[in-house]
Amino acid sequence: MTREERSRIILKACQQVGPGVFYSSIIVIVSFLPVFLLTGQEGKLFSPLAWTKTFILLVDAFVAITVGPVLISYLLKGKLKPESSNPLGRFLGRLYTPLLNWCLRWRKTTLAINIIALLISVPMLLSLGTEFMPPLDEGSILFMPVTLPDVSNTEVKRILQVQDRIIKATPEVAHVLGKAGRANTATDNSPISMIETIILLKPRDQWRDGMTKAKIVDELNGKLQIPGVVNGWTQPIINRINMLSTGIRTDVGVKVYGQNLDSIYGLATRIKQQLDGVPGVKDLYVEPITGGKYLDIAIRRDEIGRYGLSIDDVNLLVESALGGMPLTTTIEGRQRFSVNARFAQDFRSSLPAIRNLQVQTPGAGPIPLSAVANIRVAEGPPMINSENALLRGTVLFNVRGRDLGGTVEDAKQQLETLLTKLPKGYFLDWSGQYESQLRATRTLQLILPIVLVIIFGVLYFTFGSLKEAFFNIITVPFALIGGVFIVYFFGINLSVAVAVGFIALFGLAVETSILMVIYLNEAMQKLVAEKGNSRETLTNADIRAAVMDGATKRLRPKIMTVSVSLFGLIPVLWATGVGADVMLPIVLPLIGGVFTSSIHILLVTPVVFEMTKEYELRKHGRLEIPAITH
Repeated sequence: MTREERSRIILKACQQVGPGVFYSSIIVIVSFLPVFLLTGQEGKLFSPLAWTKTFILLVDAFVAITVGPVLISYLLKGKLKPESSNPLGRFLGRLYTPLLNWCLRWRKTTLAINIIALLISVPMLLSLGTEFMPPLDEGSILFMPVTLPDVSNTEVKRILQVQDRIIKATPEVAHVLGKAGRANTATDNSPISMIETIILLKPRDQWRDGMTKAKIVDELNGKLQIPGVVNGWTQPIINRINMLSTGIRTDVGVKVYGQNLDSIYGLATRIKQQLDGVPGVKDLYVEPITGGKYLDIAIRRDEIGRYGLSIDDVNLLVESALGGMPLTTTIEGRQRFSVNARFAQDFRSSLPAIRNLQVQTPGAGPIPLSAVANIRVAEGPPMINSENALLRGTVLFNVRGRDLGGTVEDAKQQLETLLTKLPKGYFLDWSGQYESQLRATRTLQLILPIVLVIIFGVLYFTFGSLKEAFFNIITVPFALIGGVFIVYFFGINLSVAVAVGFIALFGLAVETSILMVIYLNEAMQKLVAEKGNSRETLTNADIRAAVMDGATKRLRPKIMTVSVSLFGLIPVLWATGVGADVMLPIVLPLIGGVFTSSIHILLVTPVVFEMTKEYELRKHGRLEIPAITH
């Protein structure tokens, strides 16, 4: 064989499959459009994955039509061997040919089996739980208990120390870091009644046998039941993300909006009572908006007039005794600190001591503060939260031992009666991870149908035929069968991560299907070239023989396309460590879907193709054989 003849053969082969490979890469890129349109934390998490995959596929498409043919011409040396000379190809052919023969002989049965499998997967899909994102194991625990809003600094320090000692006694705990109140920043609005304790765990090989993170949390929660303290369990990173994105420090929050704080708190308390006992609801807590204690000093103007005092005289005493009067400023390097003076703790730590503070008068000497002011402890809101010019209260809870979506749906059913009795001007809003889940779901529901239409359009542009585009696009629902089955088997909840896995599956399924349709069309072109294209020269037996030839031809590269995907994904099933919790929900739909879509492409696509060609011959007297657009 001369060099020119070899080059012509390589050119013909590249022209045959090159456009299909190029357009299949474009389809995979298009299938990832929904990921680019995700917003919030889901967009920040998955957009790097989508960009990486897109750039790789763009380079792949460019290499397939430029560098690939050149490399083939240099690397493909010596005698060109037929496909039948490959031992693996012969082995796969011996397995595949009888199966395909059976499917072509029993076409209705083959289609019925596929349709039944698809119908079975629908209730399995609907029975899966839903959540926003799979829980990511950060390797640590954040314990966030809250106590009464009027708790003193001394008492909250005592509670914190007791909790830390109990936590540190657990064998799996390496370090405990706790704080109460807030830092001196505008971004941390935690009251003194809210404690944050970060629990750093030892490596898993140092844990007790059979111990899991969930069991550690349950054990600690049982030991830390302190009167007046409501426990809350989460993780440091996800807690900060939730607080920054939704303002809720737990998985879910029910926001109560209205005009009066007392009415809002009453509604929040009733909501808590309704939600108590709902399966999956844990760490249920009403954010305090009443119960704060304030020292109220009301100056009596008539009395200060009798003693010859002014309001400023009394305020000066209160400021210097309780708040602290600025005296000077100290400079330490680049920093400046105010130096204040106030009374010692013993003279201002109780109500009687404050009432007995001495006010110096012009003519009557020192008199107690109670002689010129009414002093009492008044109740008020410890913190006022508002959104959109409306006062807001919140009922907070975490979800453990159940999917987030199912828990919230049951919680909504519990509140149906209460919703009908809300006062005018009051309403509820669900927030937290459930809010993010709804946002992501709405985005995907809007974009996915559009993407499928775009993929169908690319397929039509590729083949120039609606039928050929249909042959490829029907692979998508049958790819879902395997994805749903394996997700159901592993007990994974539907989440944004699972949705990203299914999105990636769409492109992979269509990519393999294009290769099969190319070879089936090539077999039809060969048949028409030999026998003509009319009802008089062609029979159903000729069509079947051509379908068998096209389906079994190049079986090895078809299997290789599937195997490369599977072998690259399967190791993730045994992945451990940080990040494995998110990788598994993405990979599972791909593994199951690639497997079932491959079965569909190898066995069902030839059946549908043959039935279509027989219909064309019977209806129109000729075969419609499109060619891929070059």
